[in-house]
Amino acid sequence: MSNAQSPPPPPSKFTGPGSPQEVPPAPGDLGVDPAALPQPLRDELLAPDPVAIDTSASELKDGLNHCPKCGATDVRPKPGTDLLVCAFCRNEWHGERVEEQFGFGQGLDQLEGTVVASGARDIEADAASLRSFKCTGCGAEVTVNTANAMTARCHWCRHVFGVNEQVPNGAVPDAVLPFHIKKDDAVARIRQFVDKRKLLALKEFKAQFTPENVSAVYLPYMIVDGRASADVAGKGEIETRRYTQGSGDKKKTYYDADVYQVERHVDFTVDDLPLESSRERGNLDAKANTNNIINTILPFDTKNAVKWNASYLAGCSSEKRDLDVEHLRPRLADQLLSIARAQVVESVSRYDRGVRWEQEGLDVHGTRWVAMYLPVWLYSYHQPGKNGGLLHYIAVNGRTGETMGSIPVQQWKLLLVALTVGTFLEGIAIWILASQ
Repeated sequence: MSNAQSPPPPPSKFTGPGSPQEVPPAPGDLGVDPAALPQPLRDELLAPDPVAIDTSASELKDGLNHCPKCGATDVRPKPGTDLLVCAFCRNEWHGERVEEQFGFGQGLDQLEGTVVASGARDIEADAASLRSFKCTGCGAEVTVNTANAMTARCHWCRHVFGVNEQVPNGAVPDAVLPFHIKKDDAVARIRQFVDKRKLLALKEFKAQFTPENVSAVYLPYMIVDGRASADVAGKGEIETRRYTQGSGDKKKTYYDADVYQVERHVDFTVDDLPLESSRERGNLDAKANTNNIINTILPFDTKNAVKWNASYLAGCSSEKRDLDVEHLRPRLADQLLSIARAQVVESVSRYDRGVRWEQEGLDVHGTRWVAMYLPVWLYSYHQPGKNGGLLHYIAVNGRTGETMGSIPVQQWKLLLVALTVGTFLEGIAIWILASQ
């Protein structure tokens, strides 16, 4: 008699809740065969995750920024400098330059893939705006609403707290560029800008301007390094002959030109390219606002930006970032293509009738994204009108003093000036444009 045992019966097929089909794949297991997927999906699935650089300051996670000399927490920026100063002992010190500490200015020609600093990571949709700190001095709870402030003072022991931990709501960037232009200087520059245009300015606009309406604001930007290549192709023309036919009012000038197919390839890098990371500031619809004014006061000396410290925001307001890296890629592509076109301008100078680019291709090999607050003195004015009116801005670069803006004008004055210095037809054209 044999002692051999028969094999166990096959396991029954599970169909109910908790079946193996509902168990998630093990870590590292994709759960699907990439080879069976279409090429675009396969590329996306197998693409490496973005490389992250941690710029957070562990010593500031409790919200307290201590003076290195006396330990006091009442720390403020020193106007006109990149220094922090202790309000108790008057000790001064310089924040660490973020580019030097993390090497953001290096390796542009070797950039591969996507590198994202920790302050530039995707914003969590359910991230709360309220941040609470337990005061180490007296034990009181101190709450900071990051929607409108980044610092707060304990109402019992006067400790000053700042939101320095990189919370996932876009409120804390990697770096901040301190103000150099003081308020009195900014107000004077705005006054000068308005005075040069007071002849046409709306009366209410001039009457309502006061220095108190000028605010120090930190605006959120993504500062991007990149390595890319581009191919452009089109038609270039070289004039061969110019001649005139007819006489008097019927005289017309014609030209003959040789037409050539023009193709160019360019490899290039960009260093510290600024992109607005606020949805509202990035809205360039001139019918609703004049936000594009902010772009006219560029550039900022972003190389001097220091590691994030909420103390730099004392006495200032700020806007939270609400756009992630993926939201900004199309805008980055537009900027890179513009740079590529500029790169090839010199090489097509022989085409004296110009080049009409008909095809453009861009290949972005690598990018590095750093979230940064940039300083702007801002004055705004809402001009009532149809469709909600128009919001005007006058902005002063908080580092260089560059000033630009828009002012509401009185249309009849604009028409009168046009008729005085130009022709009647020019005046009519301006009137039509102004009434649209």
